[in-house]
Amino acid sequence: MDSVYFNAYNTCDMATQAAIYSDSIEFYHDKGGLMTSKKDLLKALKDNICGKVTRVLVPGSIEVYPIGTWGAVEIGLHRFINHVESETPSKPDKFIVIWRFRDNKWQITRVVSLH
Repeated sequence: MDSVYFNAYNTCDMATQAAIYSDSIEFYHDKGGLMTSKKDLLKALKDNICGKVTRVLVPGSIEVYPIGTWGAVEIGLHRFINHVESETPSKPDKFIVIWRFRDNKWQITRVVSLH
């Protein structure tokens, strides 16, 4: 699911991103704080990420831990390439995603983004 989500992220596929985020999303960002509005999160992604930033997964960094039949926790490292400010250094950052499996589909319910 990581590749499905971040392909949508990197290509600005807002419909897929909207389908993957839970209506009860909690997005914790070490610089931006807590966001709990799916609508506001999607707007922020569209306004600040689309066409400006590409996410690249650090190979071999993904760890996935099942949570019974409820879902899974994903932990990994990724880098962001800034196409607007190309001199901005890109270093690996840690992320944690809580995935829920319900009604035969995966959704992101919680994100912790650490830069």
